[in-house]
Amino acid sequence: MCPLTASDLQRIFEKLDKNGDGFLSLEELNMLLEKTGFSYSIEELESLVGKKSLDFGEFLLFYETMLKQNNGEEEGASDGNESDEVEEVERDLVKAFKVFDLDGDGFITCQELECVLKRLGMWDERCGKDCSSMICSYDTNFDGKLDFQEFKNMMLLTTS
Repeated sequence: MCPLTASDLQRIFEKLDKNGDGFLSLEELNMLLEKTGFSYSIEELESLVGKKSLDFGEFLLFYETMLKQNNGEEEGASDGNESDEVEEVERDLVKAFKVFDLDGDGFITCQELECVLKRLGMWDERCGKDCSSMICSYDTNFDGKLDFQEFKNMMLLTTS
């Protein structure tokens, strides 16, 4: 999706914090990950996060760490297998695109984006204009929807 601001992340955190205790449990975080097509056991997630719950500051750090790891993979910084890493990023982007392309027509519309955000529990009435503006921001051929290449460009810009 588009680059997230601290206020965007605060809204996401609040929506994910189902019990409103100010902490995001691994179960709450895992619900989001499962809805977006990623499967982790709670043990794997705890190993990745290093804790059983995150406050907002730790959630921000987790988000930033994940972005940095993606940047490192895209730049081929780790083991010199840049081709394999590029293919892996491409496969991940295809999976992410399919999450949003609900009807499988090869495009993400504002309606599909809204539907996925609702499914993830991240939709409120103020987002409608955000969906349209996000689509428009990355819609380089001005057809009112995102094809895979536009989505890929958006995602790579978001994480760089």
